[in-house]
Amino acid sequence: MVILSSNLSLTEFLQLPETKPANEYIDAKIYQKPMPQGKHSRIQTRLSTEINQVSEPEQKALALTELRCTFEPYSRLG
Repeated sequence: MVILSSNLSLTEFLQLPETKPANEYIDAKIYQKPMPQGKHSRIQTRLSTEINQVSEPEQKALALTELRCTFEPYSRLG
């Protein structure tokens, strides 16, 4: 995996334009996201199906694949 940039804040990363293939932000470094293979897609589909079978009837969670998500730092939630 090739590092494209380092020492970037999450805020700075989120302000960057979308790329194809997508980039990932891990430990203040930007990596080009590798293209998934068949096994990855199969696991992703099975996992989201299992999560939805357990959580969706009670409307506690919904697993979707290939959806960009961002989360507030824990300190801001409490």
